[in-house]
Amino acid sequence: MSKNSSALKLGLVTYNLAKAWDIDTIIKNCTETGFECVELRTTHAHGVEVGLSELERADVRKKFADSAVNLVSLGSAFEYHQTDPAEVHQHVEGTTQYADLAKDVGATGIKVRPNGLQIEAGIPEDKTLEQIGLALKECADYAAGVGIKIRLEVHGRETMRVPRMRKILDYADSDNLYLCWNCNQQDLEDGGLESNFNLVRERIEFVHMRDLSLAEYPWSQFLGLLADSGYDGYCCAEIAESPDPVRLMHYYRALFDAYRP
Repeated sequence: MSKNSSALKLGLVTYNLAKAWDIDTIIKNCTETGFECVELRTTHAHGVEVGLSELERADVRKKFADSAVNLVSLGSAFEYHQTDPAEVHQHVEGTTQYADLAKDVGATGIKVRPNGLQIEAGIPEDKTLEQIGLALKECADYAAGVGIKIRLEVHGRETMRVPRMRKILDYADSDNLYLCWNCNQQDLEDGGLESNFNLVRERIEFVHMRDLSLAEYPWSQFLGLLADSGYDGYCCAEIAESPDPVRLMHYYRALFDAYRP
């Protein structure tokens, strides 16, 4: 494979670099710096939320459709580990509403997450992982009906360990539940990066990346594993704010091109 011949594509998560940008600014800055897609994080200034009217949703869809930037994902904070069943149900219901929003604005999927275990409450680890998985199955089944993918972020102080994510996927047992690889330092535990990657490689459908200048994470190895697996999707920068964001994005683009196969 020749240098930079892989199909990996660069995108942006609006958490946190772009959290104060409206949609027009997101499109402008991404176009200028060669970022091909965006994941819009909930609660941020662009305001793409479930309260949007039908006309407002259509306007968001048109802005991206008329641009060079793909709206690929909406990033939520829905999670399903709570001890109160009514609270879990609220998160499931919120997820279905968010899936409808994604359909209306032209995204292909939504990001959700696990965010913890309940061992201190006396609940066995596997019981909580099963609960998360079954809730996600309900979400994924609904989202499949509206043509939206559920992307489960490798997230949470306890749940970000990849073997636990594998269990959640297995408990859900859904063809419409995918993984958003998050480039956590914990990826290097439990047998190492390649072992963890291979545990879930067939379910990876989206990628969040930290600052590529952090040498603690093996970026070249990871991007090589992605390319060798046949992954041809988006790798999205999820990085801190900057007083000179466009300049930072240019540098990030250059590092991404240098690291990818």
